[in-house]
Amino acid sequence: MLDLTELVDIEVTVAYVWYAVLLIVKMMLLSPLTGLYRVSKKAFANPEDAVGFGKGDNAKKFLRTDPDVERVRRIHLNDLENIVPFLFIGFFYSFSGVSLSTALLHYRIFFASRIFHTVSYLIPLPQPSRGLAWFVGYLATFSMVYKLVMVSLSMS
Repeated sequence: MLDLTELVDIEVTVAYVWYAVLLIVKMMLLSPLTGLYRVSKKAFANPEDAVGFGKGDNAKKFLRTDPDVERVRRIHLNDLENIVPFLFIGFFYSFSGVSLSTALLHYRIFFASRIFHTVSYLIPLPQPSRGLAWFVGYLATFSMVYKLVMVSLSMS
């Protein structure tokens, strides 16, 4: 049976916090980027946002979808779908007794995959680049889940 004190490594936890903060900031930057795209493309989702560019029927022409705005918005949604689970799993993973080098490998792979996913979505790069970036990040997250399951089974 594992001793809980063997599972806590402050360096692993600090590494997790560092990459978690970087990922959260990256994800947060997509909100103003979406707004910037909406204003520059004059493509708004809400009537009250379009009022600044016209009144009445004139404002209605700005209530539209734009492919570039939607692209940035989808990056943000994809980040929410992938970074949020990583944050929860990574938190518990940092207390699983994993070595610093293994934890850094997982954190860096996930971080790099999300950056590459964003770049490949924004440019856009041809598929399967974006799909591979997503898959690599997902694989890193599931690898951490596997470690958590193995630790929990060894403790019971």
